[in-house]
Amino acid sequence: MKTLAVVVTTPPYSHLTITALTYVETALAAGINVIGVFFYQDGAMHANENISIASDEYQAIAHWQRLNQQYQLPLHICITAAEMRGIACDSMDNEQINEAFTVSGLGELVELTTKATRLVQF
Repeated sequence: MKTLAVVVTTPPYSHLTITALTYVETALAAGINVIGVFFYQDGAMHANENISIASDEYQAIAHWQRLNQQYQLPLHICITAAEMRGIACDSMDNEQINEAFTVSGLGELVELTTKATRLVQF
C-alpha cells in the first residue's frame, strides 16, 4: 500500500500551504494512506491558537483541523520550531497550541520518513 508523509514549512497564510492542503486532500480522496503531516520551520505557526487570519482569506488552519477530524490525520508540530516562533510548548495544558496538533520532535519526522513510501515537502 502506498503511504505518504508530508512536511509543511510554510506559514498558514502562504499560497504554498493551500497547495499542500489540496495535495493531501487529493491523496486522501484517492485512497492513499497519509501517515502524517509534520509542521516544521514557519509551518509550526499552523498550530498557534492565537493566529488570526482575516475572514476573507483562506482559512488553512481550519482545513487542517477538518482533515484531522475527518480522516484522523496525524498533525505533528515541531517543538523547537514552535518555541523559536514564540509558541510555548512546555505545559500539558497549553492554550497556545490547537488541540488537533501533537507536539513532537524531529524523531517523529524521522519515523514518518522511514514508514512512508513517499515524502513531500511544501
